[in-house]
Amino acid sequence: MKLIFVTLFPNLIKPYFEDSILKRAMDKNLFEIEFVNFRNFAENKHLHVDTTPAGGGAGMVIDNVALRNALNSLREKYPSSRTIFLTPVGKVYNQKDAMRLAKEEVLILVSGRYEGFDERLIEDFADEVISIGDFILTGGELGSLIIADSILRNIEGILGNSESLKEESFNNNLLEAPQFSKTGEIPSILKSGNHKKIEQWKKETSILKTKFHRPDLLIIENLKLKNKS
Repeated sequence: MKLIFVTLFPNLIKPYFEDSILKRAMDKNLFEIEFVNFRNFAENKHLHVDTTPAGGGAGMVIDNVALRNALNSLREKYPSSRTIFLTPVGKVYNQKDAMRLAKEEVLILVSGRYEGFDERLIEDFADEVISIGDFILTGGELGSLIIADSILRNIEGILGNSESLKEESFNNNLLEAPQFSKTGEIPSILKSGNHKKIEQWKKETSILKTKFHRPDLLIIENLKLKNKS
């Protein structure tokens, strides 16, 4: 997979890939990244990429020129790529999206700034419009990193143990069962060696944990079961 970050601030993103699991995976060529600063595509003397909003209003918006030039350039270079705009008005991102997008060959993540994008950019270039939650950030770079991390860990070979993906939170709309280290007092079932009983315990505690922390997920799962029947 190739991830392309379209942003005014590449240095906010680059350090995340300079250590730990993703650094090792990138060194093994399991994925690659590219940064495109769309300020370099501005056509004005001072390389401005923002403008006051048409019709009035507070703040500035990303202009329709520099980013359009950058995305046209990427579209020509990677015609089969998928382009995602990060903005609070988009669909709220989830684990199923991460698993789905991990199958893409080239993914372009466009980070917003100021009061948002010129709407024509979204209409002309966005394959998807995604939000990481119902809150506002100063820019889309953190959102792009969150999406990138969640996608990459679903690519074969990036995690040290791919089995860990099978019991993670949000699979089947449930939270992961409680985890314990081996030191100190822990539930006796986890020391029993009876894998069948341990698996049953994990299923039961997963449901209890979801009911306590995220009852909304159980409602979603129950609705799905009703629709199937």
